[in-house]
Amino acid sequence: MGMAASQARFLGLTARKTNVEFEGQQINQQRTTLSNQSANYYNQLLGMSVPVAPSVEDYTKTVYTFNDGALTNTITSLVATGNGEYTVSYLREWNDDFAAVSAATSIITNDGGAYYVGDTPLRKLGDTANPDDDPYLSTVDDLAGLKREEQAYLDALNEKYGDANAEWYVRYVQNSTSGAYIPYFYKASEVEDATKYETDTGRSIANINCYTMGTDKNVEEVKALEGCKVEQDSTGRYISIALPQEDGTTVKYALTTTTVTDQEKYDDAMNQYEYDKYLYDQTIQEINAKIEITQAEDKNLELRLKQLDTEQNAIQTEMDAVEKVIEKNTESTFKTFG
Repeated sequence: MGMAASQARFLGLTARKTNVEFEGQQINQQRTTLSNQSANYYNQLLGMSVPVAPSVEDYTKTVYTFNDGALTNTITSLVATGNGEYTVSYLREWNDDFAAVSAATSIITNDGGAYYVGDTPLRKLGDTANPDDDPYLSTVDDLAGLKREEQAYLDALNEKYGDANAEWYVRYVQNSTSGAYIPYFYKASEVEDATKYETDTGRSIANINCYTMGTDKNVEEVKALEGCKVEQDSTGRYISIALPQEDGTTVKYALTTTTVTDQEKYDDAMNQYEYDKYLYDQTIQEINAKIEITQAEDKNLELRLKQLDTEQNAIQTEMDAVEKVIEKNTESTFKTFG
């Protein structure tokens, strides 16, 4: 190999070596970036909160109740005030067998201001002046008694669903089993609303609310009754309570202990836990997938870096050989002209 060719070859090898070194630097920078990304992913994993399943005990409480005749009383608050006395709040519950309650809605027909459900006419509640207008009235012997009864219906309906002056319509339906007639009521303001009816057929566009008499639960709260005394057993459980009366006496009641779980709230909490766990697992999977991709990319870069290292060693070996050739050519040249 001549002097010029050797020098050209050496310059070419030097350029290749520089390119290899530059590519190696770029790969090292990429690996550093991937390492930082991987560290960030692991930090995300460490910073995540693992969802914890709710405990049924967190939604379970001990409830104390006592009975006073037909009343069931549930203690809602029991606060010690000193001297063995307590301030007590409780709910009184009882069933009202004469209560206005919702019934199935009805389609009503408006026939020129006369209203029907099917072929049964409606009449104003409490109006018994025209028995011929209502087939049910012909079966009643004591219209005065019925009028008093319907006034009681009217009062109950207005107390719960209307106001003191609201008017109502009524129809009576005979029970096919018992033969008794059951009253059904409709608020006059709804029945007489012309916008609720089709103009061509007179039928109501939608079902109209209907009510009847039935059984309903009433609840009354007694708040902060002072001067109460309670008795506990050896486990600390309350077994009786003495409540002061208006006449200055006290009445003692046995307490019944029950454990009540708010199943609805517990189910809601469990559903939330399942949702949070799903999101947690999904996020874990996504982060692990990103880590695997990062590790695969880093592995490829590592392999490429090893290839570059092998290539650089080969280039360096060839450069050393070419450099020796150049040195020999130089020595030979100087001897020729010496």
